[in-house]
Amino acid sequence: MGSWLMQFTYHTDLHWWIFAAVGFGVVAISLFTVSSQAIRAALANPTNSLREE
Repeated sequence: MGSWLMQFTYHTDLHWWIFAAVGFGVVAISLFTVSSQAIRAALANPTNSLREE
């Protein structure tokens, strides 16, 4: 990948921490989303959902 990028006039360096930061960001966003949905479901009153059906 690095040799392919070196062929361009304007190129950037690829560092390992960029991939680690993106991976950490994806994990953090997904954990926040799943946790908020789980908390909302746990705090919901089940009788309200049964009445709507």
